[in-house]
Amino acid sequence: MSAGGGEDGGVLLGIDPGTAVMGFGVVTVDRRRRTELVACGVVRTSPKTPLVARLLEIHDAVAELISEFAPAVMSVESAFYGKNVRSALTLGQARGAIIVAAARCGVAVSEYAPREIKKAVVGTGAATKDQVAYMVRRHLRLRTNPEPADAADAVAAALCHALTGDIPARQASAMAAP
Repeated sequence: MSAGGGEDGGVLLGIDPGTAVMGFGVVTVDRRRRTELVACGVVRTSPKTPLVARLLEIHDAVAELISEFAPAVMSVESAFYGKNVRSALTLGQARGAIIVAAARCGVAVSEYAPREIKKAVVGTGAATKDQVAYMVRRHLRLRTNPEPADAADAVAAALCHALTGDIPARQASAMAAP
């Protein structure tokens, strides 16, 4: 199957946002919602680099992933609200760079709360990172868990959409063939 999908399905790009480490996962989904891992990994930026330059690196990396894999939908983990307000604001800026990259490339964006992703992939919104990685491996029939953890979380975001999200018209027409 080609990266842009084909008769058997479409491509989903999952993103686990971060300014230091951004995870990504690319999966295909067929009309029966069967999934297959295409690629996963992380994009790292240097903490010594000014935030503005790091945000541009993140934007460009997402645009490059979109160009390479031509996803129908990008699934992004929504902001997590913790005790550290500064970290939450910085994460929000990274999410903005990610979402703008998708918008500029014409890719639909679906946002899921961390608990939604865990519930879709594991069955409980209170799952641990290890449980998420294990269930990602099970869903995709992999020999080992995707690594590092940020990549596994991004694959989980893509799987969440594959299991629960709407299939876009472009993807639905590609999946309509027998």
